[in-house]
Formats: sequence, structure tokens, C-alpha cells
Amino acid sequence: MRVLHTSDWHLGQRLVNLERTEEHQHFLNWLLQTIEQEQVEALIMAGDVFDNGAPSNTALKLYYDFLRKVCATCCRHIIITGGNHDSVSTLNAPRELLECFNIYVIGGATPDPLDELIELRNTQGVLELVVCAVPFLRDRDIRLSVAGESYEERETRIKEGIAAHYEAFVPHLQQYKEQDIPVVATGHLFAAGSTASDSEKEIHVGNLGQIGADQFPKEFDYVALGHLHRPQQVNKRHHIRYSGSPIPLSFSEVTDKKVNYVLDFKDGKLADLKELEIPCCRKLVRFKGSLEKVKQQLAVYDNSDYTLTAWAEIQVELDTPLPDLNQQLEEVLSLKPEIQLLIHRPPLIKATVQTLEQQVHEEVDLHTLREKDVFLKRCESAYPDSDHAELVATFSELLELMGQAEES
Repeated sequence: MRVLHTSDWHLGQRLVNLERTEEHQHFLNWLLQTIEQEQVEALIMAGDVFDNGAPSNTALKLYYDFLRKVCATCCRHIIITGGNHDSVSTLNAPRELLECFNIYVIGGATPDPLDELIELRNTQGVLELVVCAVPFLRDRDIRLSVAGESYEERETRIKEGIAAHYEAFVPHLQQYKEQDIPVVATGHLFAAGSTASDSEKEIHVGNLGQIGADQFPKEFDYVALGHLHRPQQVNKRHHIRYSGSPIPLSFSEVTDKKVNYVLDFKDGKLADLKELEIPCCRKLVRFKGSLEKVKQQLAVYDNSDYTLTAWAEIQVELDTPLPDLNQQLEEVLSLKPEIQLLIHRPPLIKATVQTLEQQVHEEVDLHTLREKDVFLKRCESAYPDSDHAELVATFSELLELMGQAEES
């Protein structure tokens, strides 16, 4: 069976309040064409279908239009698992209806692992692949609160809970392994040995929630992961991978190559893995340096390879403050209609770099800060000589509990 692994669509995502609908539509059109060209039989989407738990009508239309169209292709099975950005109830609401079209949705974890175990058969009814469709595991799924537990105890319990969830499949997989039926698992988490980008919100503070590659049972022939937006292997394990996001979700991803993976299974094993690069229709580009350097970079920038206007982040380095800085940049940008300035960061004044670094909380744009960043800066200000790990861990749990309350 030929499988395509994708994740982290984040439909409905905005970058500095600008919608990404055209970019997402471009990707979904490419995905439909790729499914046909590669003769993909099963599509696995490993979490974060939407960017938030209350997706807009536009985001919902993108999602359902894609599902309607993919049912008309050669793809016979679609498996969608929830991510930390998704609402369990929103994803699960139409699941019984979607299952009539061989679209299996696992929005959140259930007490019985068999609810997440999906058998995929060919047109003759012969079993070809088994998927352990594990969604994002929330604290309530894997760990009961224990009064007075330490940070280290909390970390250990979360890791053990995640590992135990995967281990619970093992007794049910022996019959498939004896028949040489390949087994694929999904996950939406942070695996130790992988790298994140600025656009990813940490699932748990610090190392909480990190599990190692060796904690995935050996019975899994491939582990399709989501959450991290950079495509990568986990600890150089060929069969454990993040497919990454299909479009760059922040300026920290401007140099990343966006890909999906096509997998072929033979004789009960992963026989081949092919990386397919996703074409980009809008370029995110950073311009940083002296004023003359930035003006030169803007003047020579070529956007001819992209169908949509480029979105730019600019930061100028100056020896002394320049009153007409904005005016000079506007004059250059007026000659480059193919570039739209999205983020203009405060200029770096070389003579006061150290002072700026000490007062960075006063200079950072609020839209670039996460809730936890603001809380940590407040802790550092109020208790400069203290260890804030416990406070931040508690705050992170409160944020997650608030998100769970909004979904229920």
C-alpha cells in the first residue's frame, strides 16, 4: 500500500493578522494532484488540521472541500488525527458521517486503544495496513493531577503516560505482525532529538512531554509525527519522521524546505520512502543589516518565481537613531510592489545594543510573544534571583486546562 504522510496544515492561520487562505488552497490543490500522480492509496494527516479550536468558516470550507475532492481520487483511505491546536469536538462532530467515505477521524484520545486502531483493506477486502492513529495526548488523557508533586515527578509522569499509551497497542499487534501486515503509528508531540521553529507553541514546558525514539514500540514499521514544522528524522531513525508544515508559518522557517513523504510497504515492512517537495506560492523573506544593505537587498529582490506578493520582515542596524528611517524604506518599497512589509522590527542601535538586550521586554512586539513568554518575563522581573521552572510549569498547565475548558 502506498501512503502519504502530511501534518500541521494550520488552516485558518494568520500571520500578523493576514490570512493564508490562498497559500493553503495552493497546497491542497498540489496535494490532490500529487495523490493522483503518485497513486496514493492512504493519506495520513498527523494533527493540527486547523490553527485554533474555533476555525473560521473559510478554514472549514477549505477542509471539507478537500475531503470531498480527495474522495474522487485513487486515495481509498484518509486518516486524520487531532493536534494540540485542534478542538476535539470540532474534529469529531462529523466522524460517523465521514467514516462512510473511508475518512477516519480521531480528534482526541480514548480510554480504549482499540478505538484508535484502524485496519485498511484493499478493494478485495484484503487487509494491507494497520494504523495506530494516536492524536495529541492531553494531560487529562495520560496523567492524573497529584497534589504536591515536584517538577521532576510531573515530567516523569507525562513521559511515562505517553509511552504507556503507545505500549498499550502492542498486545493487539502481534496477530498482524505474524501475518506480515505493516503497522504505522501517528503522533502529535515533541520527540527528543528534533528541532523546533519559532511558530511552534510548546506542548509542555521544558522537557515535559518529550519522549525518545526508543520509546516507540519496535512493532511500528513507520511513525508519522506532527507538531514540529521542520521536516526531519527523529534521532536519525529512518522510520520516525516529522513531515512538517506545508507552508512556512513564521519567518523563522524562511529557509526550510517543505515536504511530504510517500511511503511504500512490502512484505510487512517499509520498503521505500520518497520525499516530495511542496511548491511555494508566497515567499517569506527577511532583510537585516545596515540601511544601505537593506535598501540594496530590497532593490534587487526577485519575486518572479512566486505567484503571490512576498511578505517581508525588516530590521535595520544603525550607528545612531535616524529620524527619517521609515520614509527611506517606504520610498524603496514603493518601487517594489511585489514586496509587502509585514513586520518592521525596531532598529538595532549599535551603541546601545547591550542596553537593548537588557531591556528587550520593552522592545519586543507583543504579537511576537506567546502567553508563556510574557509570564516568564514577569517572573524574571519580580523574582530576578529565583528559579522559575515550577511557576512556568504551573502556568503552562493552567493554559492547557483553559483550552480544554473552552472545547468542552
